[in-house]
Amino acid sequence: MKNVVALRPKERVRQDAEPIATIYRNLGTSGAEQVVTRALGELALTMAGLATQVRAHELGDLTRQLRRLQRMAENLGMVSLGVVSGDLRACLDRADTTAFAAVWARLLRIAERSLASDKALLEQLDQTTS
Repeated sequence: MKNVVALRPKERVRQDAEPIATIYRNLGTSGAEQVVTRALGELALTMAGLATQVRAHELGDLTRQLRRLQRMAENLGMVSLGVVSGDLRACLDRADTTAFAAVWARLLRIAERSLASDKALLEQLDQTTS
């Protein structure tokens, strides 16, 4: 058992702050906070729905939901989340269950880190615009 190593992948999350900054410039702080908070909430709900579908092995509508997640992520500057969503769709298209399992785990890690990073980004933007 001494030769067994537990791997804990740590994903590098790429984000582009420009889409959120543009929302802040166009709507002002108050309006932008509402829009971005609502978008992040929708993104989190979409991820929760995807997780429920995957756990239940209901993959019929998953491609459409992943495409929606990808668009939402791109609109919020979540580059990594958008790319990995597209990668997962490719796994579904190829019916590669092994790759699907690996990319699904990666999507969960990226989503968790992206949402945590966006909270920090929003706080930073709020401080700079105040």
